[in-house]
Amino acid sequence: MSTIDSITLIAESLKRQGIEYVFGIIGIPIVELSMAMQAAGLKYIGMRNEQSACYAAQAIGYLTKKPGVCLVVPGPGLLHCTGGMANAQVNCWPLIVIAGSTFQDHEGIGGFQEYPQVDAVRIYCKYAVRPPTVASIPSHIEKAVRSATYGRPGVSYLDFPGNVLKASIQTDAIIENYTHPNPPLCFPNGEDVRKASKLLKLAKRPLVIIGKGSAYARAEHSIRQLIQRTNFPILPTPMGKGVVPDDCDQSVKNARTLALQKADVILLLGARLNWILHFGRPPRYAADVKVIQVDICPEELHNSIRGAVGIQSDILPFTDQLLKEMGNYRMDMKSDWWKVLKQKCDINSRTVNEMAISTSVPLNYYSVFHHVQEIIPKDAIIVSEGANTMDIGRSMLNNVLPRHRLDAGTFGTMGVGPGFAIAAALYCRDNFPQKRVICVEGDSAFGFSGLEVETMYRYKLPVVIIIVNNSGIYSGLDADTYKDIRSDGDLTQNTPPSALTVETRYDAILGMFGDSGYFVRTITELRQSLNDALKIKDRPTILNVIIGPMSERKQQSFNWLTESKL
Repeated sequence: MSTIDSITLIAESLKRQGIEYVFGIIGIPIVELSMAMQAAGLKYIGMRNEQSACYAAQAIGYLTKKPGVCLVVPGPGLLHCTGGMANAQVNCWPLIVIAGSTFQDHEGIGGFQEYPQVDAVRIYCKYAVRPPTVASIPSHIEKAVRSATYGRPGVSYLDFPGNVLKASIQTDAIIENYTHPNPPLCFPNGEDVRKASKLLKLAKRPLVIIGKGSAYARAEHSIRQLIQRTNFPILPTPMGKGVVPDDCDQSVKNARTLALQKADVILLLGARLNWILHFGRPPRYAADVKVIQVDICPEELHNSIRGAVGIQSDILPFTDQLLKEMGNYRMDMKSDWWKVLKQKCDINSRTVNEMAISTSVPLNYYSVFHHVQEIIPKDAIIVSEGANTMDIGRSMLNNVLPRHRLDAGTFGTMGVGPGFAIAAALYCRDNFPQKRVICVEGDSAFGFSGLEVETMYRYKLPVVIIIVNNSGIYSGLDADTYKDIRSDGDLTQNTPPSALTVETRYDAILGMFGDSGYFVRTITELRQSLNDALKIKDRPTILNVIIGPMSERKQQSFNWLTESKL
């Protein structure tokens, strides 16, 4: 009678369910499991921090629609993952976390790294379980993958005690397993589509908001057809960028505030009325705005405000049906609504352009991004995090393809950049080897996970890291002020909480690998170093771009975060 050990059974079950990538940090009791995963043909990427491993695994899930696995040790290893698990769950990205746990005969008596792991992470998961027997492992792995991908994507957790990982079983005792079909498509109610079409045709000031749910749904072809045919103005959410190219005629991203505030009918495709969209409420929206919500999750409909039409559906079949209902309807680009939007776009573009063409030192955000945009490939995947770095970069660094922007997301999570970039670079290596990954980091954000540069080196991932360095969190201090205020007294009292060390040489990190980065002060240096960096195909590069410590974004009509009315 043939037998199979648990770790081989786990690895082969993951492979059978279509899992391709595993990110993790090994230790007792999962060392042998990581090797079994490689033996089964899974791609294992060893990371430097469990949070980064978790970020990478969920990003590969978003890019491929098949969850990545994050493999970690018990106790603190798993707890370090919880930030990443929460981020994936809030972002609605598929992810599987697998952790070893203390030997069961050590539970309750202070076992090594003992912790109530399934209970501790259940709040971050759609499915969390410790398979009760070795025989049931394949069944629970199948359910974990299915739970992470069906409906609204999210997180599954599998817990394996050390004694289970060392066990074996006769093959005929394994519970019969199967692979599930692709997630079913949810089709809209036809009458609701007709209501939506009627509202849009009657609208004087329509607006289409495209969220990352549209990108995940692979609905870009139909959505592009809809926009090109109807001429509706569009706004993408940060990770909805590229579903319709940012540089298309219908984009009104440079008039975002006005478009939201004045629209009378809004079609919401795969986006939620959360803080990113100011909850859909006045004063950021008209009090009588009619919102057509389309979402895979029915609980999301009518959340924050009551929508005019709430449609539970996958984005793709809804858009296909709406195209048919709209018939030959086409909005006149010379309409009053389009005139107002174009005028505002022109005004804002001129304001930004004045800052963008400046070459004075120290540089500002807009001048840096203007020249970066001119040089990087149009089809690059852009990873971005930070405060102003991410927000201003979103408006100036265009995406022409979907799923080509990864950032702090719905949860506003800092530290995601290097992990996301590693996942994106692996995705490109295996599918689009000529495509580049550009990781744009604020200096504060880079500090969270910067040592993952070593991971990039180890796996020869050619990520171009651009650190926009203002020597602070939100803003920093110039060298003279920094020196003066810290010249005497208690540094914990006289160092501003937002201050970081002035002009930290992040580029020097590459010296650990016998390499060197680029220290950039001028536009000439920026352009030359970025062109040089894009020629490097076998390792990461860092551009440490120094900008004015008080460099700000252009004046906004509203605070970036809508304040509570309480």
